[in-house]
Amino acid sequence: MKKFLALFFALTMTTALLGGCGSKSTEAPDSQAETTKTEETTKTAETTKQPAAEGDLAFYEGNTIIGQSSWIGFAPMYLAEQKGFFKNHGADVSIQLFESKTDSKSALMAKRIQGMSTTIDTHVLNKASGMDISVVLALDTSAGGDGLIAKSDLKDVKSLAGHTVALDTTGGASYFWFQYLLQKEGMTLDDVQAVNMSSGDAGAAFIAGEVDAAVTWEPWLSKAKETEGDSVMIDSSATPGIILDALAMDNDFIKSYPGTVRAIVSGWYDALDYIKSNPEDAYKIMAEYTGNDSGDSLKAAMESEIELYDEAKNLSYFETDIYTIADMASELWIDMGLINEVPDSKKMITGDYLERLK
Repeated sequence: MKKFLALFFALTMTTALLGGCGSKSTEAPDSQAETTKTEETTKTAETTKQPAAEGDLAFYEGNTIIGQSSWIGFAPMYLAEQKGFFKNHGADVSIQLFESKTDSKSALMAKRIQGMSTTIDTHVLNKASGMDISVVLALDTSAGGDGLIAKSDLKDVKSLAGHTVALDTTGGASYFWFQYLLQKEGMTLDDVQAVNMSSGDAGAAFIAGEVDAAVTWEPWLSKAKETEGDSVMIDSSATPGIILDALAMDNDFIKSYPGTVRAIVSGWYDALDYIKSNPEDAYKIMAEYTGNDSGDSLKAAMESEIELYDEAKNLSYFETDIYTIADMASELWIDMGLINEVPDSKKMITGDYLERLK
């Protein structure tokens, strides 16, 4: 019996030792399992909270706000919000109306909004003023959608000398384009009586007879053509490629949530597809945003006065052209003394988010 007990004890110890030196046990005490699970959950939660590493597609769980005016070239953004195209790609996005470039700039600087749609020249000004932003998407170029409307006795830009001209002098397409027109004629803003107001208000003020001329956009260009004694002196079709609209976003947001940025870009592409496949519904929705009388009038304006940039055009445009326009704007602002240093267009423009999410 003693020999048997000794043998049994020896076998038991050997088995225990072999078990300790072998592979990991498939069972663990409940407390150990719970501890392991808690640690893993904590790590997962911490990873989720951290900004994404470059190349990761992290998405912002809150509401992303893009500020923009009622310009017809921005209308597809509103369409994408209304039709849920952003949400289809995992982003909750709202479009907020800002007719004043100063207001939208202030909101972006204060991080009340995360992105801003405006002209590339305005993005250059904002970047030069110290805003930490990057252009991530080209939206459209004006091909007749912006214009200088004037009384019929004013025949050309030089004839505006001494006359009242309403325009948004805080920046944006109207300001940049008008400065470009003046510079071509050897003039400056001091040669006219500039009246500062938003582009929409400028058009309305001109139609009401309160100013001699105005730099504005649709639907005010069409209204000027219909009003006796008024005319469109020149529109952006005479200056192709000068007025370019683009979306810029806060760099901290871009780095933390690249998935949301790509979702916004993808939603824009989806909106352009929807305009082609369901034009009646698309233009009806966008007309509500732009203030056009009807979807038909907006359709006519968008088809004849702007060129929208889809994925193929963006991928091509970001190879060289967008940098050329940004550099041209920088040179103009330097010549006018509005900025002291030219922003590096290669650093303020990125094509990393242009491919559509599947």
